[in-house]
Amino acid sequence: MVKEAEAHAEEDKKRRALVEARNQAESLSHATEKSLAEHGDKLAATDKALIETALADLKSASAGDDAGQIEAKSRALSQASTKLGEAVHKATQAQAGGAGDQAATTKGDDKVVDAEFEEVNEQKRSQG
Repeated sequence: MVKEAEAHAEEDKKRRALVEARNQAESLSHATEKSLAEHGDKLAATDKALIETALADLKSASAGDDAGQIEAKSRALSQASTKLGEAVHKATQAQAGGAGDQAATTKGDDKVVDAEFEEVNEQKRSQG
């Protein structure tokens, strides 16, 4: 049984690498599709098309049995989707900048009172 396991160790290692590459590709594909659906309107048409092409390439590679090819397509999609991340970041910064200006104008309206207090125990109060 040990000899049999040793004989198939290399085959098992390749199979494991393939499964891990497919899992990573599936996760990356799902995250990219979700981001495109939510923020795709913030991208230029050429950038969006580049991401969609890389996504389709990764999905077709995932159907095959070449872990190296799947990993290469995953890297290509990650690199292409950086444009999406940049667009989302710029949009978030623009919104935060507008909200920060609004918060700065209403900041001086709060009135803060600084006070000290002392707890008084009712039993000591009645005795003393």
